[in-house]
Order: sequence, then structure tokens, then C-alpha cells
Amino acid sequence: MRVSIKDIAKAANVSHSTVSRALSDSPLVKAETKARIQRLAQEMGYSPDAIARSLVTQRTRTVGVVVTTITDPFIAEVVQGIEDTAQENNYSVILASSASDPERELAAVEMLRAKRVDSVIVTSSRVGALYLEHLERIGVPVVLVNNHNEQSGRYTFSVSVDNQHGGHLATAHLIQRGHRRIAYVSGPVDHSDDAERMAGYRQALGEADIAFDPALVLSGNGCLDGGKRALHTLARLAELPTAVFCYNDMTAIGLISAARQAGLSVPEDLAVVGFDDIPLAAHVHPPLTTIAQPQRDMGRQAMNMALALITVTASDSTIPFSDIVVKGKLIVRESSGGKTLCIRE
Repeated sequence: MRVSIKDIAKAANVSHSTVSRALSDSPLVKAETKARIQRLAQEMGYSPDAIARSLVTQRTRTVGVVVTTITDPFIAEVVQGIEDTAQENNYSVILASSASDPERELAAVEMLRAKRVDSVIVTSSRVGALYLEHLERIGVPVVLVNNHNEQSGRYTFSVSVDNQHGGHLATAHLIQRGHRRIAYVSGPVDHSDDAERMAGYRQALGEADIAFDPALVLSGNGCLDGGKRALHTLARLAELPTAVFCYNDMTAIGLISAARQAGLSVPEDLAVVGFDDIPLAAHVHPPLTTIAQPQRDMGRQAMNMALALITVTASDSTIPFSDIVVKGKLIVRESSGGKTLCIRE
């Protein structure tokens, strides 16, 4: 049977309240008595009742994380940063995957609400972009990762990369390599980060006096198959582009695979740049030029922000936080014609 505070109190010959104070490291209990009670609790196999504690503290010491898919290496790294920081602060993480289905994402948020999590972190999701009002109604702090807080709420903040800056870096790099006909393969529909990356792409084209051609903007989905389909679409154009900037690394890797199957050489026939710098990017053939995001650090920052927001009370007139935007870095590898690895801001 589960060991209770009553059992420890009987074994230690002290009151229930003394045991409770000792286990919470209260200075009201003598050091010698506290050490004896804590040793007994460990020997007897005592573990706190999380449900009972949450009724008293009004906190469950859990954070809910909603992801589109855990198979995306970028999201996996972000979640690792969240979990590392949660463990360091004695918090647990409940992970919910939506398979990029908005209805499933909303159901996941409702499930987390029912479990009374202390905060919710949403990564690269339509929920963050389109359903912020719904998130606000669950009554706990919400942190968005790679989704801007477009409808600012009292307890909703974001951690994101400067997507337009990254898109500009990627496209400007290809222009510096001498390319004038550059395609862009988009990400999932309605994701704000995709629109911002394309804005950076168009900005770099404009600065180089290169006319924007809508025919060179191809639909993708952020996955390998989206990159493969995009290559097949490019191959049907009357005039092939000489370079492609992809929404993310998975798209770029799929496109490179399809290019090889089509008899095209990368970067000789087609230079390719991705976005994210997932671990696989350095090991594909050829190694992928990309915009690096500090993925694990973004997860850590999101979790730290969630923990800080949990301590904010309704009576606080101001909240001393603001959205966090980090800069990506250009990692030059062979897929864009680079011979050595280098980093540019």
C-alpha cells in the first residue's frame, strides 16, 4: 500500500504537521528531527501525492506541449530543450501531437486544460496562429514557439526566430553566388513563419533588382514529400531556376533526393538552401546550406518563460515580459556551392 504522511508520523513518533513541514524543508522543524523524518520517508518508500498537493497549491507542476508532429527533427530538438529545463525545475511535461490537424490541435489543448496543466507551450502550429482566443480561455499562460503573438493577450507570449531576416540571408547568399532565377518552396498553409520567410526572399530579390516571379513560388508542406513534389513541378517549367530556397531542411532534403533521381546535380545544376539546420543537414549528400535556428535553446527559453509566467498573479498590473525574437545564422555547405563550412550573421 502507498506510504502516507500518517505512516511516517507514527514511525517517527511525531505529529502529522511536523512530518509535512519536514518534508517541505520548513525552517520551523529542528535540523536533527527534519533529517530523521526525511531519512524515514526515503526508507519507507514515501512519494508525495501530486493530486493532493495540487489541490493545496493550485498547481500541478506540469506543462503541456502541443506539437504538430514529433517526427520533425526541428520540433524534437525544441521539445528536448523544454524537457531539460522542466526537469531542472522539477516540472513534468505532457506531450500532445496533432498530426497538423487543427481540430486535433484544439482537442489536445482541451485535454491539457482538463489535466489542469500550469502552462501550455505550442510549437509551430495553426492553433497559435489562428486560435489564440481559444488558448486564452483555458486560463493558463501560453507560450508560442515560432508563431508570433499576433493577437496579444495578457498571458500569451512567443519565442521565435526572425524568419524574414533568415529568408533574406538565404536568398542574398544565392544571389551572391551569381544566381538570378531563384525559386522558393513554401511551407504549410497559414503558418506565419512561411509568409515571413518568403517576405525575406522577396526583399533580397528586390534589393538585387531581380523581378519577383510568382511561377517560381511552389507549394510545399514542410516534409520530404513536399520537397519531392516541388522538384517535379520545377522540372515542368519552360525555364528552370538555377537555385532554390526551401521553407525548411526537410523540404530541401526531399528536393535534393528528387533532383538526384531526375539526373540533376546539386549544386552544379541546382543550388539548394534550407532552413533550421537539423542534425541531418550536415550529413546528407551534398551537405546542406541552411539557416540555423538555436532549436534546443529556443525550447529552454520557452520553458523558462512559461515558468516565469506561472508566478504572475491576476492582481499584477503589469507583466515584465516581452516576446523573444532570435536571429538565425547562415551555415554555408556544399549544396549551394560552398567548399568549406562558415557562419554568417
